[in-house]
Amino acid sequence: MVTPSRLRPDILVAMGRALPLVLALAGVLSGGCHLVAGYDGYVFGDLPPGDTSITQLGGAISRIDLLLVIDNSRSMADKQEVLGTAVPDLVDRLVNPRCVDVAGQQVVDQPESSFAPCPDGATREFEPMTDIHIGIITSSIGGHGADLCSASSIPSENDKAHLISRSADRAGSPIATYDDLGFLAWDPLGVLQPNGESNSDKLISDVRAIVLGAGEKGCGYEATLDSWYRFLIEPDPYDAIELDGSGSVVLEGTDDTLLQQRKAFLRPDSLLAIIMLSDENDCSIRDEAGEQYYYAAQSYVPGTTTPYQLPKPRAACASDPNDPCCRSCGELPAEGCDTSHDDCDPISLPALEDNANLRCWDQKRRFGIDFLWPISRYVEGLTQSSVADRYGNVVANPLFSDLDPDDDNNVVRRPSAVFLTGIVGVPWQDIARQTDGVPDVESGLNEFGQVAGGFQSATQLADNGTWDIILGDPSCYHTDPSCLPRDPLMIEDFQARSGANPVTNDALAPPGSGELANPINGSEYTIALQDDLQYACIFPLDTSRDCEGATSVCDCADPTNDNPLCVDNSITGSGHPTEQKYAKAYPGVRQLQVLKALASQGIVASICPRQLHDDGPGDYGYRPAVDGLIETIKQPLGTRFCLDETLVVADDGSTGCVVIEARQTQVGACDCDSQPRYTLDESQLAMVQFIQSEQPQFNCFCGVREADGSDLTACQLEEQAPVVNDFGYLVHGWCYVDTAASPAVGSDVFTNSCEFQRVLRFVGDARPVGDGMLYLLCE
Repeated sequence: MVTPSRLRPDILVAMGRALPLVLALAGVLSGGCHLVAGYDGYVFGDLPPGDTSITQLGGAISRIDLLLVIDNSRSMADKQEVLGTAVPDLVDRLVNPRCVDVAGQQVVDQPESSFAPCPDGATREFEPMTDIHIGIITSSIGGHGADLCSASSIPSENDKAHLISRSADRAGSPIATYDDLGFLAWDPLGVLQPNGESNSDKLISDVRAIVLGAGEKGCGYEATLDSWYRFLIEPDPYDAIELDGSGSVVLEGTDDTLLQQRKAFLRPDSLLAIIMLSDENDCSIRDEAGEQYYYAAQSYVPGTTTPYQLPKPRAACASDPNDPCCRSCGELPAEGCDTSHDDCDPISLPALEDNANLRCWDQKRRFGIDFLWPISRYVEGLTQSSVADRYGNVVANPLFSDLDPDDDNNVVRRPSAVFLTGIVGVPWQDIARQTDGVPDVESGLNEFGQVAGGFQSATQLADNGTWDIILGDPSCYHTDPSCLPRDPLMIEDFQARSGANPVTNDALAPPGSGELANPINGSEYTIALQDDLQYACIFPLDTSRDCEGATSVCDCADPTNDNPLCVDNSITGSGHPTEQKYAKAYPGVRQLQVLKALASQGIVASICPRQLHDDGPGDYGYRPAVDGLIETIKQPLGTRFCLDETLVVADDGSTGCVVIEARQTQVGACDCDSQPRYTLDESQLAMVQFIQSEQPQFNCFCGVREADGSDLTACQLEEQAPVVNDFGYLVHGWCYVDTAASPAVGSDVFTNSCEFQRVLRFVGDARPVGDGMLYLLCE
């Protein structure tokens, strides 16, 4: 990093399914036990042993907070349009989940609404979601103290990671948000106060309008990662950024607007799903008090109209950017380093080697400084209970905290309830789902009889070696050629690359090879000014763009270009390649690094859609991205838990078993007195001690009531949600359904996706809370 004390004085500035294991407690507790901790701080005495078995069922989540992070820089309007067409799929999959058959495959006749039953023999893939917050932010968070992206005349260059509600297709007027809090709320049961949206068509329309309202007049230094970090995680986001007399950053105030939006949007017990949409690599410039990382975005020498060029890197950077001697000529050399080969006179890079458009590319090698936040910031932010504040103090991570301890929701989210989807620059061919080890890149059907086009899951990306294809190891790109992505299309460079895509075997085409000489990125192209990078992939625009005589906003304005986005202009008939027919995307290396580190909680999708001409099949637009997200999160959204073992059923259909819901809450905030939960009696507290020995993070344990009477019958037979008994009252509780028994107990609609045709079903308020873990106790 660059600090004022290290600058040379002569330089102006420098820069549910149940787990299969059944744990028998009789042996564990056979000698009795003395409980010395747990149960929300209460200390228990000696308890008698028992012959009870305990089965860990798992956990489920009944509400979702969905955050869309939209790149709003130039060239993003076409991708926002494609995302807009995916909004109905995204909302419908959550509020009206698919009906699937016994094999888990979607049936032909789908219900039109979330409260309509599935066809005979089918069941919902998960219960319809009735509590969703949907918020949208952009990748533009200002210039970090630099002159670029700080113009007050273009407010969208700095959206400050605040929720946006502006609209592009409603004369620019903002969309009305829930209670004017900045986000939309799905509330078909009318349980929110005030009530949220209950019309799914209206919800879809509003989400789509805000997606398009993000626009493309944002900052060109896209902070795709840090925008969501600031909104969700940054403990003390600054309100304004200024420079002191030495040109170093001063972070002023606290952004109370952001903190209020976060508090209202983010529930502590929700499943959090983040969707990033960006066609460029992330450029999250560090904001640190006393530092000068903002020079990555500086265009003019301060106080002048002279273009600013960054200082040169020292010689060590050329061979190994990780070498401790690799520094900027704007910094003092590291102690003990040989500076005899450094070329620091003149100190500034020539304009050709430091174009402002490439300031975020390959920084350590080219400038001797990495101006961006490390990837670990984002991985830790989504997985760790503690993070650092702006002063370096370790504090509680807001993502895993109760932001409103005064309300009645005091559950604390687990890291396993956080998911990140990246719709980024990567060829869809590289991440296409595989059939029998062969990538599904041809038209036709996959092994399930579905239209091809899905993407690999996190497990498949790892098992199939796909990460080596699309990412490699960025830490050693410049010192070991084997670290580079196997797909040359994923290598960032302004020079023409060579080689072939390892999935399709299509060779990269040199500049000037003609339209779609390479079917993935068209071709390489000539970048004489070193102001752009080669593309990872391209796709056809819905409508061609006439760039004849246009400004640089058009990629095909230069009549002598050999850009693969451009074709001879049929609009004007000039014969120049000034008609832009295709949209572009660059390798999304930093976003992919975070997604890889998140493993099963990271979903990778391509911003270059497979096809846009037929909106029926599953490979249309960003539908595969939506499918990848839903397939990943639907397990924790489940409210049915398959069982391997048979339970003993009484004549009235009940089991007499006990379900314990274990949670992590704030100290003193364990409340088991709200129906259908209840406080456990002393005979069940030995089980609590055993659960805590396995899961010490839990400190709150409640019983969940088994349905009885007409409630039990409705739970076992009624397909429609919410479940209502014969008297017209909502049912809250759990029930056991076993259609392998003779006679069958309940409806096979609920068991047909379970191997042994046995399931525990939770309905109404008995649905597991976010971050809860369920345990079944039976004698």
